[in-house]
Amino acid sequence: MKALTTIVLAALTLSSLSAQADPFRVGGMSGKESDLLYAAQKVAKERYGLDVEVVEFSDYFTPNAALDEGSIDANAYQHEPGLRAIMESRNFDFVPVGNTFVYPIGAYSHTIKSIDELKDGATIAIPNDPSNSARTLILMHEHGLIKVKDPSNLTLSVLDITENPHNYDIKEVDAAQLPRVLDEVDMAFINSNYAVDAGLQPTKDAVLRESEQSPYVNIIVVRTEDADKDEVKKFVQAYQSDEVEQAADAAFKGAAVKGW
Repeated sequence: MKALTTIVLAALTLSSLSAQADPFRVGGMSGKESDLLYAAQKVAKERYGLDVEVVEFSDYFTPNAALDEGSIDANAYQHEPGLRAIMESRNFDFVPVGNTFVYPIGAYSHTIKSIDELKDGATIAIPNDPSNSARTLILMHEHGLIKVKDPSNLTLSVLDITENPHNYDIKEVDAAQLPRVLDEVDMAFINSNYAVDAGLQPTKDAVLRESEQSPYVNIIVVRTEDADKDEVKKFVQAYQSDEVEQAADAAFKGAAVKGW
């Protein structure tokens, strides 16, 4: 009888372990942005009993591919114009479920201290992904460096430049590589996450910076079919917490603007 009880208890234990829910897997960019995901992970566990696994990526495309194939449950690294562009090109069925932060893009240089010092024919590096390329071109248009067809078009490209009066040599570079080319160009437009990771301080070092009222607020994204799941709601609440806001202030030194 005792042996039978032992077997039953062992079976119940195995059944209980197998019934445990998998962790809620969230993808994001490696570096400072992942610091915020780890802060949200802690809040999710302590406040909502949700186990979160942070999955770090090094490029802008893979987190969406991973979400589509189901290897992660959410991602938190992109803004809505970028999401719309990738959904249109890849037919992903995603939906944003919450805002995170705005990371104003800035122009950095090792050779000039002010945008007024930028010479005719200067070489300018910009991100090569469609949404951040458009974002940069709009900023350049707003500051009179170039003119584009429609500055309200969040999907414009270098082909939409109508005037380049200073003959700038505009080079498109992978966003993660932009800090590394600063010594090779006169100026580079760099996303705040990569700028901070490279030791740059957006609020002090940028010679030109996007407004904090940017439409490019980053978002938490899930598959449309999962939007109403309880764990999704718990993770959004965990991310949109004072603890994560404090982690952003520490990581980005004031360059991350709360979007919720």
